[in-house]
Amino acid sequence: MTRTTNKVFIYIGSVLIFFAAVCYAYFQELYFLAIPFAVIIAAYLIQYPQYLFYLLMLSIPWSVEFNFNPGLGTDLPDEPLMLLGSLATVFYLIYRRKSIRIANINFLVAIIILQILWASITVITSSDFIISIKYILAKGWYLLSFFVLPLLLFKNPNFFRTSVLLFLCSMLAVTALVLVRQEINGWTFEKINESVRPFFRNHVNYSSVLIFMVPLLIAILQLVGSKKIEFFLYFLLIGVLIAVYFSYARGAWLALIAGLIAYWLLKKRLMVFGFLSVLVLILIGVFWIKLNERYVKFSNDYSSTIFHSNFREHLIATYQLKDLSNAERIYRWVAGVRMIKDNWQTGSGPSTFYSQYKSYALPAFKTYVSKNPEKSTVHNYFLLMLIEQGVIGCLLFLALLTAAFWYTQKIYFRTDEKFWKVVVSAVASILAMQCVINFLSDMIETDKVGSVFYLCIATLVIADIKTRKDKSNLSADVESVS
Repeated sequence: MTRTTNKVFIYIGSVLIFFAAVCYAYFQELYFLAIPFAVIIAAYLIQYPQYLFYLLMLSIPWSVEFNFNPGLGTDLPDEPLMLLGSLATVFYLIYRRKSIRIANINFLVAIIILQILWASITVITSSDFIISIKYILAKGWYLLSFFVLPLLLFKNPNFFRTSVLLFLCSMLAVTALVLVRQEINGWTFEKINESVRPFFRNHVNYSSVLIFMVPLLIAILQLVGSKKIEFFLYFLLIGVLIAVYFSYARGAWLALIAGLIAYWLLKKRLMVFGFLSVLVLILIGVFWIKLNERYVKFSNDYSSTIFHSNFREHLIATYQLKDLSNAERIYRWVAGVRMIKDNWQTGSGPSTFYSQYKSYALPAFKTYVSKNPEKSTVHNYFLLMLIEQGVIGCLLFLALLTAAFWYTQKIYFRTDEKFWKVVVSAVASILAMQCVINFLSDMIETDKVGSVFYLCIATLVIADIKTRKDKSNLSADVESVS
């Protein structure tokens, strides 16, 4: 930091201290005295973004939803830290612009840039401009904190390892707390949501983050050399698998299987083929069920489609199509598909599904929870992109996933370095899990699941750069020897 910058901070600090003292003297409220300290801490974290990022990784599992009023809410403390992370990223890019070298732009970076540009266009044509603007702003600090900032900092492998370990340890601590609460509550399905709050909205959100711990622990197991540490990691892995089982989340169980299949596909060089094959099968299924309005046969019996507090009854109701959560999911999917035809080019606009979908819903699919007091969305992120950002928005998201799977396969077979092989294997499994989770929900825009998604994409960009450099250095060495 330059002498001029130091003077600026001293002047600003002095003004803040004076302002806080005056406010305290007038209002007699102690929290005014905390303002200068908060600003000093924020300034320090912006100046040293690696520590800010560490704090952000620690805070993600523990963050809670906080509503100032019915129309304004945030996640504390990770969302304020994201804002600081965004500022830190901007300052980093400005002050160190001369030292930053932009190599051949990665295709993943290009797609994300196109996504933001297209989302900005859909904001202009949105049915609710104000809500859509909020989406773009939130998306901006998500990407700056979880995509751009990691690209600037992850170049150091030690920083990468520390960040992953902090996130893993933090989530494991939350998991331990949840398991203790579940034990107190008798491990019942009825009280699972009570056990995970306030850190997670419900057991689905909890399990969606929990399953990411499985590939992370397996990756660490492959990299450690100590038998004692391996034994401890196996103990943790078994504990996480037990926690996944007692999360009572069917989607998480499916996602865990998808992660294992993804690892197998990666080994067989079939990652992209597998992903595209699943997409084709889904499209065929959608056209088949829509043909001659076959989907109407899947409408539910309003009186018998209820919430089951017993998990065994819950599973039976699932395959009998009498499960409340899946019935409500189908209700919204039908409404969402009916919305597409009116705005298929640019969509209805980001974050506008809730305000639009009820007029497109069919009464035959209505359930006890269709009033939707939580204001949740369509429960399928792929469909949500199609509804809110049109065909191009959905295709860009699919292109991002396809490119990500292609990079995992390319990097895995390009490098001989065990570290990066293990890293991209874990990323491939987590991204496959993300696909399943976001086919049954829409969590890319949430602080806990969305952060992991963009961190995975950033990791692939770094891995691509690192392994390309290693390959070019090896080729240069071979040429010099010959």
